Amino acid sequence: MPIINRIAEYTPEMTAWRQELHQHPQICYEETYASDFVAQKLAAWGIEVHRGLGITGLVGVLKGQPGTGTIGLRADMDALPMQEDNDLPYASRNPGRMHACGHDGHTATLLGAAKYLAETRNFAGTVHFIFQPAEEGGAGARAMMNDGLFERFPCDAVYGVHNAPDLPLGQAETRVGPLLAASDKVSIVIKGYGGHASKPHMAVDPVLVGAHVLVALQSIVSRRTDPLDNAVVSLCQFHGGSAGNVIAAEAELSGTVRTLKPATRDMIERSIAQIAEATAMAHGATAEVTYTRMYPPTVNHAEQTALAMRAAARVLGETAVRSDVSPLMGGEDFSFFLQEKPGNFLFLGGGATGRENAPLHHPRYNFNDDLLPVGASYFASLVEQELPKG
Repeated sequence: MPIINRIAEYTPEMTAWRQELHQHPQICYEETYASDFVAQKLAAWGIEVHRGLGITGLVGVLKGQPGTGTIGLRADMDALPMQEDNDLPYASRNPGRMHACGHDGHTATLLGAAKYLAETRNFAGTVHFIFQPAEEGGAGARAMMNDGLFERFPCDAVYGVHNAPDLPLGQAETRVGPLLAASDKVSIVIKGYGGHASKPHMAVDPVLVGAHVLVALQSIVSRRTDPLDNAVVSLCQFHGGSAGNVIAAEAELSGTVRTLKPATRDMIERSIAQIAEATAMAHGATAEVTYTRMYPPTVNHAEQTALAMRAAARVLGETAVRSDVSPLMGGEDFSFFLQEKPGNFLFLGGGATGRENAPLHHPRYNFNDDLLPVGASYFASLVEQELPKG
């Protein structure tokens, strides 16, 4: 694949950056190590650094040749609250923290593009390098916007990428319209009446009630949602009780809801409350439902998607970039940027032969460093394509 030659020369350096970041993972709004690391690199290359957006977020500003065009490139920096299960020389040094989604790779990728663009200045206008905190559930994109991201650093368009270990290295996928789903949280607290395990008739068992609620909620997708629509209701936690001979007074279910259409999102929120409350009442208990809207769908704009595909094809080849893919039901807070500015979000394949390609959020996940020059070349090509000199 035609990776930019100068960026190819950066590969050992970019790999070292990525692996250092991998060793020092921090979660939601605590990303001080990555933020300091990025700020030092950008400043060393003569890029203006502006910190404190979204607490630990920062923006690097690079001006090329005279021009009025502006473009925003985004990388996320946060890790996940999970334990790594890799025997690697650069494995996480922070117990219970791991870069299991490749944000260390995204950060190193954007740094590689920033170094190249600062060195060549082969564009006319301004590039804003957006290093964002708290993508994993903390809505760091929205926090940066609340701190005046686009007012202080105007962007004609914004672009982001995500690695895809299930997609072969050298391929890319995106689409016009919704690429990723809205992602919401739901918590259901079932309140019954506790008692002795030998006298269940004198209690109202919230664990039993919760089990009925859990099963009943699965009818929302199978019976209340259009079969041609997409939705996922996943209740992933069920907590109740403290001993094997005690009927608890309270139990809690929690999980996530994923949808693509606003109307479906509204319907599911209403349905969860209706079903949970009615099912609990039928068993003599109560249900308190808390539904929290987290991330909207990630909706790509048509013009910017065509431009992103053109830039990706310059690096990967025309046949390696697909746009005829179905939406995925994962969530991504780049969606907040796309509500404010036109842009595109694109998946870059990181799967490699001869090694384990553990999925995202797996304790043995490990970003493929061969993807670093590919992603950096994509970002650099996009800037040179959209902000041409002359």
